[in-house]
Amino acid sequence: MTDDGSSADDDAASGQPAGARHRAAPIRITATIALDPREIEESFVRAGGPGGQHVNTTSTAVQLRFDVRRSPSLPDDVRGRLERLAGSRLTRDGVLVLQAQGQRSQLRNREEALARLVALVRAAARPPTPRKATRPTRASKRRRLDSKKKHGALKALRRPPPD
Repeated sequence: MTDDGSSADDDAASGQPAGARHRAAPIRITATIALDPREIEESFVRAGGPGGQHVNTTSTAVQLRFDVRRSPSLPDDVRGRLERLAGSRLTRDGVLVLQAQGQRSQLRNREEALARLVALVRAAARPPTPRKATRPTRASKRRRLDSKKKHGALKALRRPPPD
Protein backbone atom coordinates (compact mmCIF):
# COMPACT_ATOMS: atom_id res chain seq x y z
CA MET A 1 0.00 0.00 0.00
CA THR A 2 1.12 3.53 -0.75
CA ASP A 3 0.48 6.66 1.31
CA ASP A 4 -2.75 7.47 -0.52
CA GLY A 5 -4.27 4.06 0.17
CA SER A 6 -3.77 2.62 -3.30
CA SER A 7 -1.52 -0.28 -4.08
CA ALA A 8 1.65 -0.03 -6.14
CA ASP A 9 -0.10 -2.08 -8.83
CA ASP A 10 -2.46 0.85 -9.47
CA ASP A 11 0.33 2.74 -11.21
CA ALA A 12 1.11 -0.22 -13.44
CA ALA A 13 -2.57 -0.84 -14.18
CA SER A 14 -3.14 2.77 -15.20
CA GLY A 15 -0.21 2.62 -17.60
CA GLN A 16 1.61 5.42 -15.79
CA PRO A 17 5.21 5.02 -14.72
CA ALA A 18 5.75 4.46 -11.02
CA GLY A 19 5.79 7.78 -9.18
CA ALA A 20 3.85 9.64 -11.87
CA ARG A 21 1.21 10.55 -9.31
CA HIS A 22 3.78 12.35 -7.20
CA ARG A 23 4.81 14.46 -10.19
CA ALA A 24 1.33 15.93 -10.59
CA ALA A 25 2.30 19.31 -9.12
CA PRO A 26 2.29 21.99 -11.83
CA ILE A 27 5.65 23.18 -13.12
CA ARG A 28 5.92 26.90 -12.36
CA ILE A 29 7.28 28.96 -15.24
CA THR A 30 6.25 32.48 -14.23
CA ALA A 31 3.77 33.91 -11.74
CA THR A 32 0.96 33.44 -14.29
CA ILE A 33 2.12 30.42 -16.32
CA ALA A 34 2.37 26.86 -15.02
CA LEU A 35 2.70 23.69 -17.10
CA ASP A 36 0.75 20.56 -16.27
CA PRO A 37 3.22 17.63 -16.06
CA ARG A 38 0.70 15.46 -17.94
CA GLU A 39 1.36 17.62 -21.02
CA ILE A 40 5.00 16.49 -21.05
CA GLU A 41 5.84 13.11 -22.52
CA GLU A 42 9.21 11.49 -21.85
CA SER A 43 10.76 8.53 -23.62
CA PHE A 44 14.11 6.95 -22.93
CA VAL A 45 16.60 5.84 -25.53
CA ARG A 46 20.16 4.59 -25.56
CA ALA A 47 22.71 7.37 -25.38
CA GLY A 48 26.13 7.66 -26.92
CA GLY A 49 29.08 9.28 -25.26
CA PRO A 50 30.72 8.55 -21.89
CA GLY A 51 29.70 5.62 -19.75
CA GLY A 52 31.72 2.65 -20.97
CA GLN A 53 29.89 -0.67 -21.14
CA HIS A 54 27.07 0.75 -18.99
CA VAL A 55 25.96 3.05 -21.82
CA ASN A 56 25.37 0.06 -24.11
CA THR A 57 22.94 -1.64 -21.74
CA THR A 58 20.79 1.17 -20.34
CA SER A 59 18.50 3.78 -21.85
CA THR A 60 19.73 6.93 -20.14
CA ALA A 61 19.07 9.52 -22.86
CA VAL A 62 15.77 11.37 -22.48
CA GLN A 63 13.58 12.59 -25.30
CA LEU A 64 11.09 15.11 -23.90
CA ARG A 65 8.04 16.00 -26.01
CA PHE A 66 5.73 18.96 -25.33
CA ASP A 67 2.80 19.80 -27.61
CA VAL A 68 3.11 23.58 -27.94
CA ARG A 69 0.11 24.09 -30.23
CA ARG A 70 -2.39 22.11 -28.15
CA SER A 71 -1.20 23.14 -24.69
CA PRO A 72 -3.94 24.84 -22.65
CA SER A 73 -1.29 26.18 -20.25
CA LEU A 74 0.22 28.65 -22.71
CA PRO A 75 -1.29 32.03 -23.67
CA ASP A 76 -1.41 32.66 -27.45
CA ASP A 77 1.36 35.28 -27.49
CA VAL A 78 3.72 33.01 -25.52
CA ARG A 79 2.84 30.08 -27.81
CA GLY A 80 3.80 32.09 -30.90
CA ARG A 81 7.11 33.25 -29.41
CA LEU A 82 7.89 29.71 -28.22
CA GLU A 83 7.30 28.32 -31.71
CA ARG A 84 9.75 30.88 -33.14
CA LEU A 85 12.35 30.20 -30.41
CA ALA A 86 12.09 26.42 -30.78
CA GLY A 87 13.18 26.54 -34.42
CA SER A 88 14.14 23.10 -35.75
CA ARG A 89 13.25 21.43 -32.44
CA LEU A 90 9.56 21.94 -33.32
CA THR A 91 7.90 19.27 -35.48
CA ARG A 92 5.35 20.06 -38.21
CA ASP A 93 2.60 19.10 -35.75
CA GLY A 94 3.78 21.71 -33.25
CA VAL A 95 5.46 19.30 -30.84
CA LEU A 96 8.65 20.55 -29.18
CA VAL A 97 11.25 17.75 -28.93
CA LEU A 98 14.19 18.16 -26.54
CA GLN A 99 16.91 15.54 -26.20
CA ALA A 100 19.19 15.27 -23.16
CA GLN A 101 21.98 12.72 -23.06
CA GLY A 102 24.91 14.56 -21.51
CA GLN A 103 24.71 12.81 -18.15
CA ARG A 104 25.29 9.15 -17.29
CA SER A 105 22.15 8.98 -15.16
CA GLN A 106 18.61 8.88 -16.52
CA LEU A 107 17.37 11.03 -13.63
CA ARG A 108 19.91 13.78 -14.30
CA ASN A 109 19.09 13.72 -18.03
CA ARG A 110 15.37 14.06 -17.18
CA GLU A 111 16.13 17.03 -14.93
CA GLU A 112 18.31 18.61 -17.63
CA ALA A 113 15.63 18.21 -20.33
CA LEU A 114 12.95 19.64 -18.04
CA ALA A 115 15.20 22.56 -17.08
CA ARG A 116 15.76 23.31 -20.78
CA LEU A 117 12.01 23.24 -21.44
CA VAL A 118 11.36 25.62 -18.51
CA ALA A 119 14.13 27.98 -19.71
CA LEU A 120 12.72 27.99 -23.24
CA VAL A 121 9.16 28.71 -22.08
CA ARG A 122 10.46 31.41 -19.70
CA ALA A 123 12.30 33.09 -22.57
CA ALA A 124 9.11 32.95 -24.66
CA ALA A 125 7.06 34.36 -21.77
CA ARG A 126 9.21 37.50 -21.68
CA PRO A 127 7.63 39.99 -24.09
CA PRO A 128 10.09 41.57 -26.52
CA THR A 129 11.12 45.12 -25.70
CA PRO A 130 9.69 47.47 -28.34
CA ARG A 131 12.22 49.42 -30.39
CA LYS A 132 12.28 53.13 -29.73
CA ALA A 133 12.38 55.09 -32.96
CA THR A 134 15.30 57.52 -32.85
CA ARG A 135 16.43 60.13 -35.34
CA PRO A 136 20.03 60.31 -36.53
CA THR A 137 22.03 63.19 -35.05
CA ARG A 138 23.13 66.12 -37.18
CA ALA A 139 26.77 65.02 -36.83
CA SER A 140 26.01 61.48 -38.02
CA LYS A 141 24.11 62.86 -41.04
CA ARG A 142 27.11 65.09 -41.86
CA ARG A 143 29.54 62.14 -41.52
CA ARG A 144 27.36 60.02 -43.84
CA LEU A 145 27.18 62.78 -46.49
CA ASP A 146 30.95 63.45 -46.23
CA SER A 147 31.60 59.74 -46.73
CA LYS A 148 29.31 59.68 -49.78
CA LYS A 149 31.09 62.74 -51.27
CA LYS A 150 34.50 61.16 -50.71
CA HIS A 151 33.37 57.87 -52.29
CA GLY A 152 31.87 59.77 -55.26
CA ALA A 153 35.09 61.75 -55.74
CA LEU A 154 37.11 58.51 -55.73
CA LYS A 155 34.84 57.01 -58.38
CA ALA A 156 35.08 60.21 -60.44
CA LEU A 157 38.87 59.75 -60.57
CA ARG A 158 38.36 56.33 -62.18
CA ARG A 159 36.41 57.79 -65.12
CA PRO A 160 38.23 58.48 -68.33
CA PRO A 161 39.00 62.17 -68.96
CA PRO A 162 36.33 64.05 -70.94
CA ASP A 163 37.12 64.70 -74.63
